[in-house]
Amino acid sequence: MPEEPLTKRAHAFVDGQNLFYAAKMAFGYTFPNYDVIKLVQRVCMLQAWTIVGITFYTGVPDAIDNAFWNSFWNAKLAAMGTRGVTTISRPLRYHNKTIPLPDGTVTTCLVGQEKGIDVKMALDVVRKARQEEYDVALVFSQDLDLAEAASEVKSISMAQGRWIKMACAYPVSPSYVNRRGINGTDWINLDRELYDSCLDTADYRPEFQPEE
Repeated sequence: MPEEPLTKRAHAFVDGQNLFYAAKMAFGYTFPNYDVIKLVQRVCMLQAWTIVGITFYTGVPDAIDNAFWNSFWNAKLAAMGTRGVTTISRPLRYHNKTIPLPDGTVTTCLVGQEKGIDVKMALDVVRKARQEEYDVALVFSQDLDLAEAASEVKSISMAQGRWIKMACAYPVSPSYVNRRGINGTDWINLDRELYDSCLDTADYRPEFQPEE
């Protein structure tokens, strides 16, 4: 078993959309109001980890499809970039999804779908582990598909003979039923007190209203 280092270098990988929807379900927030740097700093402080990097991933809709969220994400990504966060964006494509209702009827709504964000994040987690850029991969996501990346990180740890692990941080509350993290990772719960201490003081929402 590789020896655990005294100083643990953490690189944070943040799925912006996954974190937003979890915070929405857990705390009722209607837009991504988190400060990524504050969140990473708070978690790493509590775990006694040293931050070596933050990479943020999100889908961004085309201005024609959704001008409100296009403006919001472009502004928020630009601000994060000036503060040392590496930002990765992919087009967010919309399609109609049929949803069954409790009364037996169905409704159709427009749903955004990211293409390639989860794959890019998984590749980055594995690549940076192989390049020995971190000791802890701190992932802000509950995407269970990332379990394969966690398994690969463990294999890299054994092959390199060094201590590495992957941790998964996500919002929790009594009203949020999804309390599972990614298999093969350490689970870190973000309760409302912790989350609210890491809110972004800037509001990047444009003045015009979001499209339904």
